[in-house]
Amino acid sequence: MDDVSTDRRARRVPKPLDAARLEEMALAYVARFATSAGKLSAYLKRKLRERGWEGDAPHDVPALVARFVARGYVDDAGYAKAKAQGLLRRGYGARRIDQALGAAGIAENVREEARGTRRDARAAALAFARKRRLGPFGHGSHEHGESVRLDPVTREKQVAAMLRAGHPLASARALVNAGSITQAEEWADEDVD
Repeated sequence: MDDVSTDRRARRVPKPLDAARLEEMALAYVARFATSAGKLSAYLKRKLRERGWEGDAPHDVPALVARFVARGYVDDAGYAKAKAQGLLRRGYGARRIDQALGAAGIAENVREEARGTRRDARAAALAFARKRRLGPFGHGSHEHGESVRLDPVTREKQVAAMLRAGHPLASARALVNAGSITQAEEWADEDVD
């Protein structure tokens, strides 16, 4: 019986889209997901490629997306800020945030505003080091005393992990080479311009 129902689903070809169905799909997408204009546009274009268009001229996807932006259903600045703050809380650096926002089709000027401050970047680096147990947060470390000295190979692996997370080399080295958790926290709290 399962083979029959699977076979039916495999044979069922979705109907080509028309203007009303495309708008319904767009509404369902923005209702379900926080999104950017670029991501909505990519989704609708993908659906048009997959299902085709019923009628002569295909629908104008950019005009539909522009209407959704005008109505406030899609807000690139709000999406960028929320996405950037979420990535910062998870410990990712500016480069990774910029990559994620760029992939979502966020304009450079909006990405720049969403990245956060240098203090936010240091707090994210500290959170990443703590979460991944890097530098003074690793095994054998002490809360206020000296941490166990890392061998050069381990140190470079930890710096590389921070670089992959989007943190600048100076931040990665400062945290991995911090002598104690207190020193790492003090580095994160330093006044930065």
